Amino acid sequence: MRFATRVEFSAVESDYAEALAEARKYEDFVDLTVSNPTRCGFDTNAISLDALSAEDSLRYDADPLGSLAARQAVAAMYRNADPSRMLLTASTSEAYGYLLKMFCNPGDAVLVPSPSYPLFDLLAQLHDVKLQQYPLVYHDGWQIDPASLEAAITQETRAIVAIHPNNPTGHYCDQADCTALFRIAKTHDLPLIVDEVFLDYGVEGCARSFAEMPAPVLTFVMGGLSKLLALPQMKLAWTFVTGPEDDVQQSMERLEIVADTFLSLATPVQTALPAWLKQRDKVQAQILQRIRTNLNELDSLLHGTAISRLKVEGGWCVVLRVPALMSDRATAARLLKEMHVAVHPGSFYGFDLQGWLVVSLLPQTDRFRTGIERLLKWLNAF
Repeated sequence: MRFATRVEFSAVESDYAEALAEARKYEDFVDLTVSNPTRCGFDTNAISLDALSAEDSLRYDADPLGSLAARQAVAAMYRNADPSRMLLTASTSEAYGYLLKMFCNPGDAVLVPSPSYPLFDLLAQLHDVKLQQYPLVYHDGWQIDPASLEAAITQETRAIVAIHPNNPTGHYCDQADCTALFRIAKTHDLPLIVDEVFLDYGVEGCARSFAEMPAPVLTFVMGGLSKLLALPQMKLAWTFVTGPEDDVQQSMERLEIVADTFLSLATPVQTALPAWLKQRDKVQAQILQRIRTNLNELDSLLHGTAISRLKVEGGWCVVLRVPALMSDRATAARLLKEMHVAVHPGSFYGFDLQGWLVVSLLPQTDRFRTGIERLLKWLNAF
């Protein structure tokens, strides 16, 4: 059978993947990569499933942008947000797909930050788009290097992506970053796509949404239930469109046609959304307490060791600087085999091949502490 090249995925399993599958068989396995909040012991009683059984869930009103009541509920979380400039999708991945369809022909490119989450690689491949990377630099905190960003733009570039805060670096775009992004996007007539799924989870920093800023260029601001309410299984995300009125209007017209082609959103979750969003503080308080407690635990355990961690302004991950004894993938694979602890190699996210590991701050604190203690014990043996 002949398949399209866009779905020619590598079937070769890495040493890390093999070691992970084997380590999961052990009862003492500790997963320091977990990003699924539904597996981290949070109290979900604040989210009532009764809202899904409302009578309105049995009526179908196919609005390509999503139900007005649901869009109004999301818009209420942002200052001056207009629900008519919002699109609901099943996920931010789907929203990225719509935007790639809208701006890119096959062979065109989008700019993405590095380090960043590797999901972009697959999204680009599935939409016949190339990725161009611009570096985030670290000087007592992460920041965008405007010169490097602008130098990465070519005739093929069709959009700039920013993650606010970035995953896994936890970098919020500060005022200087925002100014640079808007200036460069306007100079080169490029839309700006801003992923804000972790926005509410400030750890050592905080920032406001791009949806609340005056946008001199066409800007798409994304969020979703997956992180906001720790409900990845409910499959609902949103994209605000801001910027010059004519650009916004043309974008909404095109997005409505694209969305109408798929109509991917289920009615019950849209019906439940207004009630659920009223409870978001109860959910987020638990997660914020967990990630801050684990970060404090990490700092205590790392004190006086050869390992350091980088500043993390927001999000659920932390980047560790470890001795470059071997490649990061070899380090992660050996931790799985010898200590039954899962960490992510930094190279998964675009870091150099040695000296970087990434761990999640979501695990229950006793499990988190155990995993870090084993990591330290293994490294101290060298």
